Amino acid sequence: MTQMILSRWQRALPALLAAFLLLGGSGCAMVTVKQVASSDYLVNKRADVLNTGKLSPASRETLSAAGLDESQCEKDFLVCRSTLLMTDDLNVEQRLSTLSELWVKAALALTPKKQAANEPPMSDAALDAWLEAARYGYAYLFYSGRSPSDRAFEDRQTQVRDYYNYAAEKAAVVLFARARAAALAGEDYTKPVSAGSWTLASDFQRLSLKSIPKQLVPAGTVSFVGMRSTYRRDGFGAELVMVMDPPKLVVPAVAAEGAKAETAQAQATKDEQEEGVRRGRRHQHDDSVPEYSEMSSINVTALLRFEGNTLEDVMRTRQVLLDGYSPEATERITLHGEEVPLAGNFTAAYGLWLAQSGFATQSLRTLFGMSEGIGEPHIYLMQPWDPNRRIIFMLHGLGSSPEAWVNLANEIMGDPELRQQFQVWQVYYPTNAPIALNRYEIANAFNDTLQHFDPNGSTRASKDMVYIGHSMGGVLARLLVSDSGDVLWNDLLANYNLKGERLKRVQSKLGPLLHFKAEPNVERAIFIAAPHQGTDIAGNKVGRLIGRLVRLPLTILGKFEDVFLALAQAEQQADGTAKPKIPNSIDNLKASDPFVKAAAQLQITPGLKYHSIIAQRKPELPVEKSDDGLVPYWSSHLPGALSEKVIISGHSVQETPQAVLEVRRILHQDIDEVGTVARP
Repeated sequence: MTQMILSRWQRALPALLAAFLLLGGSGCAMVTVKQVASSDYLVNKRADVLNTGKLSPASRETLSAAGLDESQCEKDFLVCRSTLLMTDDLNVEQRLSTLSELWVKAALALTPKKQAANEPPMSDAALDAWLEAARYGYAYLFYSGRSPSDRAFEDRQTQVRDYYNYAAEKAAVVLFARARAAALAGEDYTKPVSAGSWTLASDFQRLSLKSIPKQLVPAGTVSFVGMRSTYRRDGFGAELVMVMDPPKLVVPAVAAEGAKAETAQAQATKDEQEEGVRRGRRHQHDDSVPEYSEMSSINVTALLRFEGNTLEDVMRTRQVLLDGYSPEATERITLHGEEVPLAGNFTAAYGLWLAQSGFATQSLRTLFGMSEGIGEPHIYLMQPWDPNRRIIFMLHGLGSSPEAWVNLANEIMGDPELRQQFQVWQVYYPTNAPIALNRYEIANAFNDTLQHFDPNGSTRASKDMVYIGHSMGGVLARLLVSDSGDVLWNDLLANYNLKGERLKRVQSKLGPLLHFKAEPNVERAIFIAAPHQGTDIAGNKVGRLIGRLVRLPLTILGKFEDVFLALAQAEQQADGTAKPKIPNSIDNLKASDPFVKAAAQLQITPGLKYHSIIAQRKPELPVEKSDDGLVPYWSSHLPGALSEKVIISGHSVQETPQAVLEVRRILHQDIDEVGTVARP
């Protein structure tokens, strides 16, 4: 019986299939399974118009629900937009997020990838598209029915935040260019700017700008060779860099200085020497050239705020405010009743500043007494002044500049806890000058800067400071945290028979350099590859050759020529010492130099915590007999250091990851011991 039934079904199957096809059964699709690799799944899930040029799966699904597809929207964007707005079955989040991405795609098509120098940065049509992309993203984030915190773990919110941030970046650059052009034409820089039907205002008051910026650079468009890491914070807003005009530095009149002063520069006229003397008196020269400046590039987080308190208001408004924040000073803001973390880039401004500084060439021109060097120390603030952050003060070494600290400073500013508790200051000083003079000038420049920002010395920034010095900067840092007493002065008197007017003349010029007190309120110091007792290399054949190439400027020669003439005229000891000359920095770094020998005996301020980081070039040697190629261990070693880290490296050990990690360890330990200050 069963066999008969099966036979009948087999005979009837062709007829049944034909009837099924005639009745339209072909519209019922078959579902099959296709294996997708987990890596492809993640790529497809997070792909969108910004990273692939194609709409995200979420937007394509929304278009499909509205009876649309991506190709239709490319052909007729306005019809596509209208259809989405009128499709009632879509929820608000779907509609707003998809329209934000569609506007980004439209804006990308209208924005040229490369811009000629004489062309406007963007057309009104492109700017309008970016503003619409930002508007829909803004509405999705704050007016779609759920708060950003409700969607904290959703990929779609991250995508829409990126659409808003990228659109805000593009619009901010255009707004800045138009506002700057208006300001250069004599108009008010803060005056609202019209673009098509939009009115755009800007508010940069929180940045305390002292002049009109030269340039606004998107942080994401620059990367840096020579900088190991880029530190940033995810959040709301466009990550930008404002580039200001660099500060003016004192450029000295230059002359050669050597045993016989043989070069042409030594033939400077008396008038030139008098000019050098005038400019060399640091506290009497033109006050229009400051001793300090904040970095000429600053990190900025920019927001586009759309006027209105409801979704309908935001979708109707043509009024937009560009708001600027310092990401170092502001981590989060309250926006529409929500606490919102701000995005921030903490590397881009620093990298741009160093890349445009010209320090590498200028520092060598300074060392060898060439034109376009510098004549006086200059203090740089790596972030805008903050009275609640303690100061880390960095001093570079011989023939160097703030570039020596590129990775260490970047790591400190990139570390969230260190960034919250510290602000980094650096000094750029003429490394050809005698160490005693540089210590005196650096101390004055540092204290004048601190006095400017904190006249009463009452802020947190003026207390518990940390000094970090590399190489000759380490020697200077040690002298800045030591009391001289009469040690250095008595050592000078022991070599020369100075009396009467001659003594007064020498004392008036050298007395302030050889008598000093330790800088107050310094709580800790870190000395890196520092030749505290000098180095034999400075006195060998190569060192003497380099020493002869080092030239002192007329500012120094003019100030101290009469002093060393007085010393030459004084009765010298019976050992027949040579006629004294103004020592340069190489002279001071010789292990046999009287100044460095006397300075090595000075006691560091009692109670000051200090650490040593020492480089060892050849790991096979015992540490006690090692050197870093320039500085021997016996000169870098300091008894009483709380820690001594020996790293296999050459002299530029401060650049190594091991040294950076050690400094970070010390600073974190310092925070634990000193305590923290709550940040806003």
